[in-house]
Amino acid sequence: MKDEDETDTGFRGPQVCKLVGISYRQLDYWARTDLMRPSLADAQGSGTQRRYSYRDLVALKVIKSLLDAGVSLQTARKAIEYLRSHMGAEISSASLVLNGTNSVLAQTGEDLVDLVRQGQGVLNIVPLGTVVEELDASIHELQDTRPHPAGRGAARNGRGRAGAQGG
Repeated sequence: MKDEDETDTGFRGPQVCKLVGISYRQLDYWARTDLMRPSLADAQGSGTQRRYSYRDLVALKVIKSLLDAGVSLQTARKAIEYLRSHMGAEISSASLVLNGTNSVLAQTGEDLVDLVRQGQGVLNIVPLGTVVEELDASIHELQDTRPHPAGRGAARNGRGRAGAQGG
């Protein structure tokens, strides 16, 4: 299968440009400025070609997505540098949240980390689905522990025996 051969040997510049949706000039600039250098083979003078891995393609696509969303190249660069240094090669496992065009946040567990400010401005995420589940479980527990009255009207309004005697 052709795709397996390409992933073993990497992807050349023209293929990368087509897959990611960028110009060769952009790819060349990003490589020369160390935004995204190819991990398999870098150009070694004229006649040699850069070869990018699949993970490189993912990183390039992330950069392109940030730029398409209006994030500046400088901000995208800071975000990618932070992701690389704190998430390693698996930057695709992050969920990014854009806060305008000057702030890129990454969701890591239950925290939001501002990638542009080098991890400052951490916000906590409260997953509401678990709040509802916990509340439902507590209500169910409360109903199970309530004493069941012998008579029909004895437990009306949650007063039980004490309400019947005092009234």
